[in-house]
Amino acid sequence: MTAAVAAAQSGLASILGAGRVVADESARAALAVDGRVPGLVVFPQSSEQVAAVLRYAGEQQLAVIPCRNATKLGVGNPPRRYDIALCLKEMNRVWHYEPADLTVSVEPGMKFGDFLHFVGRHGLWLPLDPAGGARASLGGIVATNSAGPLRLSYGAPRDMVIGMKIATSEGKIIKAGGRVVKNVAGYDMAKLLIGSFGTLGVIVELSFKLFPLPVERGTFVIPAGTLGIGRDIRRRVLESPLNPMRMVLLDAVASTLVRRGTPFAAEVKEPEIWIEFGGSGKTLDRCARELGDLGKAAGAPVQGLESASAEGVWARIGDFHGFLCEASPKVVILKVALPGAAGEEFLSRANQEAASEGIRVASFTQGGVGVIHLGLLDEAAGLVALISRLRTAAEDLGGALVVERCAPELKDRLDVWGPSGDDFCVMSKLKAVWDPKGILSPGRYVGGL
Repeated sequence: MTAAVAAAQSGLASILGAGRVVADESARAALAVDGRVPGLVVFPQSSEQVAAVLRYAGEQQLAVIPCRNATKLGVGNPPRRYDIALCLKEMNRVWHYEPADLTVSVEPGMKFGDFLHFVGRHGLWLPLDPAGGARASLGGIVATNSAGPLRLSYGAPRDMVIGMKIATSEGKIIKAGGRVVKNVAGYDMAKLLIGSFGTLGVIVELSFKLFPLPVERGTFVIPAGTLGIGRDIRRRVLESPLNPMRMVLLDAVASTLVRRGTPFAAEVKEPEIWIEFGGSGKTLDRCARELGDLGKAAGAPVQGLESASAEGVWARIGDFHGFLCEASPKVVILKVALPGAAGEEFLSRANQEAASEGIRVASFTQGGVGVIHLGLLDEAAGLVALISRLRTAAEDLGGALVVERCAPELKDRLDVWGPSGDDFCVMSKLKAVWDPKGILSPGRYVGGL
């Protein structure tokens, strides 16, 4: 703990109360970011307290990183400074809920699993399958725009947020958007905060539009054999009248891993496509018939799975980071965004490059979305060079590569975000306006913002 942080402990206690300013070593270590341990952990209970903490931190030039369950703290460059962990776990209340209007307003510290249980009692849900799964906080999901395969049908958090409140580093609370779906006032301002990784402000309230839960759901698995067959099946499905909720291509390693501990545990030998549909029983029967016909045309048999049991596999696919880290603690996870047609070509090049370094790969591709996650499962001397080559391959195909998880010592040798885009100048100006003293997650975002 620096002298400045030690001196700030009493000041923060006067804002929050002594019991909500924690200097305990284990509590601080639990919220470390890339080996950097905060000097203090604070637990505000209201948006006003968050704003007051940020104002005080700005006055004292103390760096702040907002957090909850730390499911996404590993994403980003190492912070230049990290004095205060702003833990929002006690901000988990529901402020407004209108099931008939499909709207809800909640605090950012509510866990995603608790939120789904709350709205599920009225047959509603927020159709996301984010990294961190049920443990992820709503604030963290929105701050990182975290979306899984359900994005194919429903979109990302950016498409579901209709309003929010933000606390700024100057101690202000700003409202953007509102609590009704058709509200547009300030909506673009809210979008600026979505995916900004806590570098512009701290989200203190969120309003979402909700969706009805599907009456029934059905999951189907198609062995792809090769990437070429997988590409053919993906195209056939997306060009057909079928409307899948989510669709992913898993390589054999990833498919074997996500099946473990489920009724479908098996040693998979070839890539597989997993597809889920929602609707009435008749709708699912029609999907099964049409998908079966598409599979036959591609020479691939279609297997239908029991929906409740398949949900465990889908949860692992959504939380790709979590289960890969369990399987291989030293795993490096890459996220690649590409034009949809380029996915299989990139995977082919990635597999060749990884094989040349003796590194095993586990991958899943969000069909129709253009997002690929790669897990590099083995340590190797050429890992940094491999990541550089994969980034070049992605850029050659019109995409971009981000290192979403790796060891802190590896981050010291590469830029996890890659080259800044043409919009970096605009991003820098936004940072200067929203966080003029540079205390929010300093250095963690693109270009070291």
